[in-house]
Amino acid sequence: MVQEDVIQDRPLAAGDFAAWLAGMERALDSGGDGQSVVPCGGCTACCTSSQFVHIGPEEAETLARIPSQLLFPAPGLPSGHVLLGYDEHGHCPMLGDGGCSIYEHRPRTCRTYDCRVFPAAGVEVDDEDQLPIARRARRWQFSFPAEVDRIRHTAVRAADRFVREHRDLLAGAGVPTNATQRAVLAVRLHGEFLRHDDRIERSVVVEPEPEAVRVAMTSPLGARGRAG
Repeated sequence: MVQEDVIQDRPLAAGDFAAWLAGMERALDSGGDGQSVVPCGGCTACCTSSQFVHIGPEEAETLARIPSQLLFPAPGLPSGHVLLGYDEHGHCPMLGDGGCSIYEHRPRTCRTYDCRVFPAAGVEVDDEDQLPIARRARRWQFSFPAEVDRIRHTAVRAADRFVREHRDLLAGAGVPTNATQRAVLAVRLHGEFLRHDDRIERSVVVEPEPEAVRVAMTSPLGARGRAG
């Protein structure tokens, strides 16, 4: 058992940070056609951690493959938006012995889900029902081969810290309520924390005005893709 625990806690290569971040942004901002390429191996942590999966009304192929009794209206969203729940074990009901039974037609939320977003933003998964995700997230280790990797990493973490410290000023702008929302929002907002410095000819991390962050948070681009 000790040896198995050691293996399960071994670091995992998350990739070069700037390259990962660019791919994550493409997946989130592709209008539904994007997909995160995650080296999951045999990991099913995100499928077995009591997560509600959002499915939009335009995801017809996905909806056609999920029994209607497994879906219910998504609170706070327009009619047609639904959630796929989980069974008594916290498992997605579409997860079978061989993996996802609708993998080729899985929801957009699943296609863009990438647990590397948690270490990227410095966000800890503290929900007891999501311990498998927390354990997996802690294993990811990014590489920083160039200065841009570290600058962008700093900007993502600065974005999360800013939102946490200015919740009162950003009230009403869609302040995140869980770890996944926090981490994804930090990725979306990090560009607001970068400015090009002509003197040194590179980007530097800055602290923007709260109103600029609020505008970014309430834009359609900033609001799309926040999974719960």
